[in-house]
Amino acid sequence: MTYDIISKRKRKTFMIKHPDVLFQFLKRYTKSRQEHFFVITLNNSCEIIGIHISTIGIVNKTIIHPREVFIHAIIDNAVSIIVVHNHLSSHLKPSDEDIELTKRLNDAGVLLGIYVTDHLIINKYGYYSFRQKTEILQNIT
Repeated sequence: MTYDIISKRKRKTFMIKHPDVLFQFLKRYTKSRQEHFFVITLNNSCEIIGIHISTIGIVNKTIIHPREVFIHAIIDNAVSIIVVHNHLSSHLKPSDEDIELTKRLNDAGVLLGIYVTDHLIINKYGYYSFRQKTEILQNIT
């Protein structure tokens, strides 16, 4: 099931220069009782094309597959994506599953030519950026 947050109507565009911008857009989901996994599609200027909820999980898990992530990017004709999910706990540190998923999405993105520019984990205390904190996504310019 797909949920769109931003409709297809023309709206003011927002350029993503820093993870703080996305955190402000999605901050309301830090109070959710379920994990949400978002796909933010971007054009060549790193402007948001769309913000999509890819999946909604349970209190501590959501299941994600690359096809559910990249379908949004393909439909939006995106050049790159940023993925975001919320942690309901007070911990922002990525789990082993979060790290493995980020690697898998990065590999799929390279194959498709739709690059994963960041993976954010958000909660009420802030966010964790894979691009800023790890070397997994450092190969993207």
